[in-house]
Amino acid sequence: MSERVIIFANGSLADTQSVRRLIGPEDVLLAADGGTRHLLALGRIPSVIIGDLDSLPPNIRRSMERAGVSMVEHPRDKNETDLELALDYALGRDLREIVIVAALGGRLDQTLGNLALLTDHRLSTFDIRLDDGVEEAFFTRGICRVRGEAGDVVSLIPWGGPVTGIVTEMLRWPLQGEMLTPEKTRGISNEMLGDVAGVSLESGLLLVIHRRQHKS
Repeated sequence: MSERVIIFANGSLADTQSVRRLIGPEDVLLAADGGTRHLLALGRIPSVIIGDLDSLPPNIRRSMERAGVSMVEHPRDKNETDLELALDYALGRDLREIVIVAALGGRLDQTLGNLALLTDHRLSTFDIRLDDGVEEAFFTRGICRVRGEAGDVVSLIPWGGPVTGIVTEMLRWPLQGEMLTPEKTRGISNEMLGDVAGVSLESGLLLVIHRRQHKS
């Protein structure tokens, strides 16, 4: 049984090969409406397509139907983005690890909205990340690990208020029980000293952005 869901959103995707390396053989692949195009470009077919399906060309929809792909169609007049609907669907599968692809870059409003989706308290016990193969973004409320290579860039951004008691390991400029605040940029552009860096905090919500310098 797969332990991870990968959701493909309908945003921009600059490096297809880097994304290909994210996909494991047992991953459940979901498409948020037009995110189907990214999976097809990778030579993959989604298990389920979710959304209002207004970004799905008729010929692709017909080919997906012929392939037996399940479609969960919602009205066009709705309060949620297609990605939010796909995320709700993924939560129903009771898997604790979720990767969202093609949700960074492109429209700024969509990117900020996609990040904000991850702050839902229902997800506080999940390992859930936005990842395009080059850059990943996720939130931590306690302890986390960043896995990459020496030289990778890691930025720590307080979300919605101050974050206190931050301690880092294996970052070039360490924090030792310190506080970061949203109006200051002290946490931007730190650097990994090895393959794994650690971050812990006492209170607050911290956005962690990891940019891979070397494509694995």
